[in-house]
Amino acid sequence: MNTTSLDSTWFADLQALAETLNFSRAAERRNVTQPAFGRRIKALEAWCGMDLVDRTTHRLSFTPAGAIMLEVAKDVTRRLERGRTELEHLRASTATLTFAATHALSFIFFPEWVRQLGGDALTMPMRLLSDNMNECERLMVEGRAQFLLCHYHPDSVISLDPSHFLHIELATDRLVPVTGRSEAGLPLYQLPGSREAPVPHLAFEEKSGMGRILASHLFRRTDQLHLATVFTSHLAMVLKALATDGKGVAWIPQSLARDELGKNGRLNLAGADQWAVPVKIALFRPRARMADVAEAFWAQVQKSHRGL
Repeated sequence: MNTTSLDSTWFADLQALAETLNFSRAAERRNVTQPAFGRRIKALEAWCGMDLVDRTTHRLSFTPAGAIMLEVAKDVTRRLERGRTELEHLRASTATLTFAATHALSFIFFPEWVRQLGGDALTMPMRLLSDNMNECERLMVEGRAQFLLCHYHPDSVISLDPSHFLHIELATDRLVPVTGRSEAGLPLYQLPGSREAPVPHLAFEEKSGMGRILASHLFRRTDQLHLATVFTSHLAMVLKALATDGKGVAWIPQSLARDELGKNGRLNLAGADQWAVPVKIALFRPRARMADVAEAFWAQVQKSHRGL
């Protein structure tokens, strides 16, 4: 092959020629004169060191070498288009704030928190990925989200290495035991239960974020607390609904249950404060520098929550 530089536009020329099988129409499609188009095909042939077009027949056709280069041209074009698409997605993603948030914080806390931040935060493009804690952690580790919003307790296990991630505490919350309310306004179930009559428990999955917190800070007290698990889920909204329907007791964020715990609500606390678990609502980010828009948002969050 010739050692002269390859012009990538020659690949588009070759494909135009294959589609029209006519030098004149191919040149018109490529917006050049026919002589100029012919010279570009000749230049590609010189680079290959072989004829690509059979000019000895009345009907234009490609030589075996031409057929090979045509496939190469199509493949290169596809790769270039895919690369451009991926770059566009990358450009869009770096201009967009991507949050991974647990379901319990996605519905009520997140939109209210962003609204309270005000200022530039309200004009920044955002994307919210709502999932369980395991998936949210994976999104952060894989770099598919810039921020993680979750309930947090410093003694519970979290799969984000502190040497690679840092966090700021945004608010306080509590995981409180709730149960349905009787017609007389009393809780349908009452903690702590007994060995003979354990309380039906609507539980978080052990590997969920809140499941980890509760396992570490509450359910070890088996000598005081008597539960019989009847249902498990990683969705606080599901556990809340089942508790409302009288299926048992569920520990859910007080921020999520506040309306239903009111005078006209359908939930009651199932026990005293000793059965509640204080937690933080935290925002995690990578320690490595992020895109400018993400760094600007983090600075605004720090300014807004400084001193908490």
